[in-house]
Amino acid sequence: MSRLAICPGSFDPVTYGHLDIIQRGARIFDNVIVAVFNNQSKAPLFSVEERIELLQETTKDLPNVSVDSSDGLLIDYAKEVKANAILRGLRAVSDFEYEMQITSMNRKLDEEIETFFMMTNNQYSFLSSSIVKEVAKYKADVSDIVPEPVQKALIKKFRRN
Repeated sequence: MSRLAICPGSFDPVTYGHLDIIQRGARIFDNVIVAVFNNQSKAPLFSVEERIELLQETTKDLPNVSVDSSDGLLIDYAKEVKANAILRGLRAVSDFEYEMQITSMNRKLDEEIETFFMMTNNQYSFLSSSIVKEVAKYKADVSDIVPEPVQKALIKKFRRN
């Protein structure tokens, strides 16, 4: 049986913290689907299509990683693609409480799909997409926290605004 994991998130934009989790997950699972979900409580900078393109570009060297999107419930998407795992990254203790709630609800909805938590590399533990957008907006150098295609896309977005 193939081990398929979903690595869900808004990825607005993808950071080296996200890529750390994706790359390490790709070593553990046979296949990983990076699934872009549109969080209705956030105002995204990038469209879903742009986020998919950036993820495809930054994961192109990972043959067992694909990129997709969904606007429904994560657990429904996981069932649809026949995933047996959800892969989530944790940065700090503050992430744990939120993730625990989501995991508990997912488990209630489907006991067969397991959630795996992976601690982000310490060098990225402070990193969030919100922080990246904030510093990029003020033209700070983000080259050490996001891949080059993302850096270029951020520069282009904020030049327009």
